[in-house]
Amino acid sequence: MNEMHLFTQLFLIMLVVSILMRLYLSHRQIRHVERYRASVPDDFADKISLEDHQKAADYTSAKVRFSRIPLFYESILLLLWTLGGGLEWLNNSVIGLGWSPIITGIAVIISYVFISAVLDLPFSVYSTFVIEERFGFNRTTPKTFVIDLLKGSMIGIVLGVPLLYVILWLMQQMGDLWWIYAWAVISGFSLFMMWVYPTWIAPIFNKFEPLEEGETLDRITGLLKRCGFNSNGIFVIDGSKRSSHGNAYFSGFGKNKRIVFFDTLLKMLDDDQLEAVLAHELGHFKKKHIIKGMIISFSTTLAGLAILAWLMKTEWFFSGLGISQPSIHMALLLFTLVMPVFTFVLQPLFSMFSRKNEFEADAFAAEQTDARHLVHALVGLYRENASTLTPDPLYSSFYDSHPPAPVRIAHLNSHA
Repeated sequence: MNEMHLFTQLFLIMLVVSILMRLYLSHRQIRHVERYRASVPDDFADKISLEDHQKAADYTSAKVRFSRIPLFYESILLLLWTLGGGLEWLNNSVIGLGWSPIITGIAVIISYVFISAVLDLPFSVYSTFVIEERFGFNRTTPKTFVIDLLKGSMIGIVLGVPLLYVILWLMQQMGDLWWIYAWAVISGFSLFMMWVYPTWIAPIFNKFEPLEEGETLDRITGLLKRCGFNSNGIFVIDGSKRSSHGNAYFSGFGKNKRIVFFDTLLKMLDDDQLEAVLAHELGHFKKKHIIKGMIISFSTTLAGLAILAWLMKTEWFFSGLGISQPSIHMALLLFTLVMPVFTFVLQPLFSMFSRKNEFEADAFAAEQTDARHLVHALVGLYRENASTLTPDPLYSSFYDSHPPAPVRIAHLNSHA
């Protein structure tokens, strides 16, 4: 009972700490952005107008202010699900149906995911149709929004339920070392998803057209040859169907890699800038950032499963979070729910790793193309995507996977 009491206290303390940290960071971000709203930073004064700079400041502040509402809402829901007895009620309701332990576990977890998705839906709707609409970025129609939601749900069921069945079976049948087998399955599934996503999953949501022949394609093909990069095609995605934000990426691995440009990006940048942006993306490939990221992801998954294997043997883990009947599926669900509360303080480490990779990819792009072209491309993307040029340093260290605009541009200029 004492252990249960201590764990409950620890959970509540960490939850309060994470909420206060998030609120403090959001306050710093809003204050910092608004402090520098009145004038464009000197390094961007001749490239970005005051109007665009202020739009970016207002867009950033609006998003950060709005994020506080779901923060409180989700924290209250977490308490209701755990200490408030929500999961206990859901679990008992499904157990009463008399199904096998694994089927019961799947039903409980799927029911929780469905209920949570419905409860979170208003925030997604507001973000898309109010905030994004207000600043001129939203192009998603209500019909497209609903269809995307249904498609995503179906894919989640088709792919998620079999995986969940295997994980719960391993937890039930493989003894104390189940977590190693589960880790192998999850890692294999992740690799499989990386392989099938470009050609099977992504086209369900967007149309992909091969990049038309011409100077742009010739420039890109030449860059790929110089970098020794073999892809399964260069495609244009109809990103403008949902948003006016621009982007580029490559996905997949092995022979199933493909390069993707948003159609909005092609309208923003000229050929020199597109080549520089692609060189940056190829830098991630050449510097093995994808592999390094996979190693970190697989390692943290292995560590998390090992911790879960230990926690599920303790009674206080369940009782301390409001569950009277320990079970493998409830251990998995509880662990997934509460771990973000305890790991939020580690977020700057992952952001730091990501920003380091971005600097290395920028340096690679500067070797393959003129660094000034990437600078012009980034400035154009900052302007068109309304990305703030003046983020708060501490907020950025927690949340931003890319370096702040002034720091990144200064780094690129040193290579020019």
